[in-house]
Amino acid sequence: MSKLTVGAQMPDFTFDTPFESGRTLAETAGKTAGKTALVFLRYYGCTLCQYDIHQFTQAHDKIAAAGGQMLVVLQSDPAKLAAQLKPGDLPFDIVCDPEQKLYKEFEIAPAESKAKMADLKTMGKIAKATAGGFKHGDYEGDELQLPACFVMTPDRTLSYAHYGVSAGDVPTPEELAELLK
Repeated sequence: MSKLTVGAQMPDFTFDTPFESGRTLAETAGKTAGKTALVFLRYYGCTLCQYDIHQFTQAHDKIAAAGGQMLVVLQSDPAKLAAQLKPGDLPFDIVCDPEQKLYKEFEIAPAESKAKMADLKTMGKIAKATAGGFKHGDYEGDELQLPACFVMTPDRTLSYAHYGVSAGDVPTPEELAELLK
């Protein structure tokens, strides 16, 4: 498959969350009259990803007020996450992709090196995460994985497609809320 672009239809896929198996993107996106964001991060133990998930959780009211919903895709094992989270801990679902099938299918490439995945924005986010007490957990997936973000209508037509150029290159919760309007 080639990279996803605005106007294309996001392919349907079946996924597992830490607490549910066999859901599809089509049924999930179709449950809301608004748009659905699919935010690809790395894995739950990643300090930067923990920080991003925390930021999305703290500002989720803005996302909900925009009439949309979001899913976060991680390269984490669902059973491992189920041991760390309880249902309802997060106001959005985590799509678990420990084999990185979705990352590969949608051509979300890893960085060439650690040096090439960190820019000033990423370093600033890491500093905030560290100051906020977030600590690195277990490694999973591809440590060099870059993020991506896609926003789609209920029929999965893409209104936004962004492939990150650094580890911290994901929309802020406020930017995501605007994209969901």
